[in-house]
Amino acid sequence: MAAPVAPLGRPEPLLFLATVALGLQGPLATQYLWDRLGAERGYSGNNGSGRAACGNGSGSTDGLRQEVEALVSHWNLYINLGGFFVGLFSVTLFGPWSDSVGRRPVLILPAVGMALQAAIYLLVMYLQLHVAYFLLGRILGGLMGDYNLILASCFAYVADTTDKRARTFRVAILEACLGIAGMLASIGGGQWRKAQGYINPFWLVLATSLAAALYATFCLRESVKEQKPAKLFTLSHYKAVYRLYTAPEHLGTRRNLALYSLVFFLLVTVHFGTKDLFVLYELGSPLCWAADLIGYGSAASYLAYLSSLGGLRLLQLCLEDTWVAEIGLISNIFGLVVISLATTTPLMFTGYGILFLSMAATPVIRAKLSKLVSETEQGALFASVACVEGLCSLVATGVFNSLYPASLHFMRGFPFLFGAVILLIPAAIIGWIEIWDSDHDYSHFTDDSSPPQTAEQQLGN
Repeated sequence: MAAPVAPLGRPEPLLFLATVALGLQGPLATQYLWDRLGAERGYSGNNGSGRAACGNGSGSTDGLRQEVEALVSHWNLYINLGGFFVGLFSVTLFGPWSDSVGRRPVLILPAVGMALQAAIYLLVMYLQLHVAYFLLGRILGGLMGDYNLILASCFAYVADTTDKRARTFRVAILEACLGIAGMLASIGGGQWRKAQGYINPFWLVLATSLAAALYATFCLRESVKEQKPAKLFTLSHYKAVYRLYTAPEHLGTRRNLALYSLVFFLLVTVHFGTKDLFVLYELGSPLCWAADLIGYGSAASYLAYLSSLGGLRLLQLCLEDTWVAEIGLISNIFGLVVISLATTTPLMFTGYGILFLSMAATPVIRAKLSKLVSETEQGALFASVACVEGLCSLVATGVFNSLYPASLHFMRGFPFLFGAVILLIPAAIIGWIEIWDSDHDYSHFTDDSSPPQTAEQQLGN
């Protein structure tokens, strides 16, 4: 059957809709858990505009607040773990499959899964079901690929339709869509929740998820040029991901794939881990933010996607992509250090401001990974990247959500400081790769009197 003809054939609108859904769902679900679990234990210190009870109560009230913080952190851990274990297998199954059958099926399925998850969350709120049903919704969404499969398929779509020279900036544009959608969802979600509660915003989560599925079905042009039937439930899809790291002909390519994947793992782990804690950090003493400030804070964190896009474009005029990534990492490190020490609202927003180039590194890494494999392996590659992202979610949730309640008694911002230290490792690895490749290529140039080539260029030839 012929695919529907799309007027634009671009993945950005789909990713925008899916990110709006996710950007609304994440902070709202955390705040709902805070209010629900706090009410069950008789704590209402930061419900609505109840700032006065935050940080000004008795010792017993402060102890109860810390208990609620720990409970919400642990429930976030359980929900994210459930989504990881099922998403790990579904994403690596659907990604390589899309190299044969096309990208559109694996964009429709996870969008439907996100809609199903939103519907279950709505049932929990309407019927006051146990919060464990949040875990059920997360697992069902994970079985259908979840948001990570949408990300992987959109990036594979861009790789299908761009040349290597333009790919980094196109990937950055796609990531900027994450920032625009997340910023709008955060501002609107915080204000909407403050005015009308949780249920109406979650109806928008359901609507945008369904809209993403409809866009992929009727408005998106297929990007895979040579489609062919392929079995879905077969181990060959998992083997395709495994072969990426074991079969490349050039040793330099295999080494760079592994190292860039490690860099991506550390960078995204810190990003996920700190992002999960922002809302809890802002809800607690001494910041004690209400819903509107939480929305502005989330919007400020998403604004880094847009500022990083502009910064990347400008820096590419005078620097190689590698050094653009290094500058992005420096911005991330200093921003997290400031946030870890924030005790006032202006200082917290200063930390968000310093993060203005923090997202410049991820599109560079995605583009470098994409250039290391052939056109027929983009789905398998970005499935492996999504697998790494799923592992990042697991490690980030396990480490940061466990570290936060454990460090409340001596430094509430310690997890952010820990993340800043971890980011020194990918900064060192990226610099080492660039220096090693430059020295290696220069050696070949002087010995063979031929222009130097990187591992990416060797594979492209």
